[in-house]
Amino acid sequence: MSRGPGEVVVGVDVGTTATKVVGFGLGDPWRYTAVREYPLERPHPGWHVQDPLRVRGAVEHALAECVAAAPLGTRVVGLSLSTAMHGLVGLDADLDALTPVLTWADGRSAAQARELRDGALAAAVHRRTGTPVHPMTPLTKLMWLARHDPGLAARARWWAGLKDWAVAGLTGRLVTELSSASGTAMLDVRERAWDPLAVDLAGIRVDQLPEVVATTTVLPLAPDVAARVGLPAGTPVVVGAGDGPLATLGVGATAPGVVGLSVGTSGAVRTLAPGPTTDPDGRLFCYALTDDTWVVGGAVSNGGSVLRWVRDLVLPDAGPGPGERDAELLRLAEDVPVGSDGLVLLPYLLPERAPLWDPDVPGALLGLRAGHTRGHVVRAAVEGVALQLAAVVDALAGIAPVHAVRATGGVFRAPLWRHVVAAALGRPLTMSGGVEGTATGAAALGLHALGRASDPLTGLGLLAPPGACAHGTSEPVDPADVATYAGLRAALPALVATFATAADALTPSVTTGTGNTWQPVATAPVGLRE
Repeated sequence: MSRGPGEVVVGVDVGTTATKVVGFGLGDPWRYTAVREYPLERPHPGWHVQDPLRVRGAVEHALAECVAAAPLGTRVVGLSLSTAMHGLVGLDADLDALTPVLTWADGRSAAQARELRDGALAAAVHRRTGTPVHPMTPLTKLMWLARHDPGLAARARWWAGLKDWAVAGLTGRLVTELSSASGTAMLDVRERAWDPLAVDLAGIRVDQLPEVVATTTVLPLAPDVAARVGLPAGTPVVVGAGDGPLATLGVGATAPGVVGLSVGTSGAVRTLAPGPTTDPDGRLFCYALTDDTWVVGGAVSNGGSVLRWVRDLVLPDAGPGPGERDAELLRLAEDVPVGSDGLVLLPYLLPERAPLWDPDVPGALLGLRAGHTRGHVVRAAVEGVALQLAAVVDALAGIAPVHAVRATGGVFRAPLWRHVVAAALGRPLTMSGGVEGTATGAAALGLHALGRASDPLTGLGLLAPPGACAHGTSEPVDPADVATYAGLRAALPALVATFATAADALTPSVTTGTGNTWQPVATAPVGLRE
């Protein structure tokens, strides 16, 4: 029987509503996961921000818990980071936050995105940067700030991303890395340098953006942070990559024709490519994993968050924990047939990304009848998300054949999610060995950066427990269900287009505010040793 690992590598996954820190034993099946949650705040309609101090505190607390859980004598060989992409935070010269983190979900810059998309600039930006123009991007957020809060824009010494903020908190050094930078819509992906056209559109200077380093760059853990989390000063910190590319690696979607699918707050479908690749229709993004490995795909803004919205709407008094509440909610849909008896939920609660890239289309329940129940709404929500993911798979299939899909995400613990997504895709769906695909990918990249693996895929194979890149369980599907969803997929574009026209008359104008009302709370350093 194992006495525990002699060495551990730690994957740090900083997400939209929680930070997950996972310790992986090397040569041993030991694994430990620590999670710290924080709210996605909505100070104005359309705004979705994080308090950067709470995020930083969550990272330290989760890391300290994971380190403390390791068996006595275990050595942490290094940390490797993943964060949600497209965040933006303004910093002063001392690297203190002047703004909240404007997350990927923040839609305040819809008008700026629309201006670019109405002209020729959006296509040019997409070609040069690999990122479709959308309110998610730091580019359009900076355009909004220049117009609505020029005083703040003038005070900021630096404009950074969530990854840059996390790395600075752990190491004291402000840098960005190729992966996160490639999701800003301001990086020339072929030159691997900030794009002058996009930076000029953003209304800032190149010297206000961090230095772009390789995703395998290693920095030392700062002494004060090390003391708080229980690690030696100078412990290697691998800057890592964005959550999307790392999730693709983490689920083992590395073979031609195999795509990785993840569902968290949002959702995404991605496949690896040997270099920057853009699709001619402008429906897909292209982000870096390493300098010579890139990820092509599309993200949907509305994933698990849609079911949480439905849960709060139809089952507000469910069980005490999120897991219990979700299980109780999904039980309502157990007897609802495929297709929800004609009820269709368009899941555009947040400004939608792929494949529409249209932030203005609102969500809707269509086909509502007296016979529909709460269970129908629940199943229609799951089906609505699944059909959006299927549309992204179809877009990827337009570039290269898609033979199989590997999935990760907490929602796939539920049989309903697994069955609906598999049938909607109409392709084999294989669950990864665990739900922490992003943290797994971060740890694998970290092993490569630390010289423990010749490449990230080899690093994946070194992680314990076995199965990080092995085939997990496959979800069987009924051909009749596949046919039903294929019909819905074919009808969906016309349905969305028709509703979008009607929605113009139904949707009230949204006031987005004219200033930044967030103020950092004066706090003592995060205490971890109560």
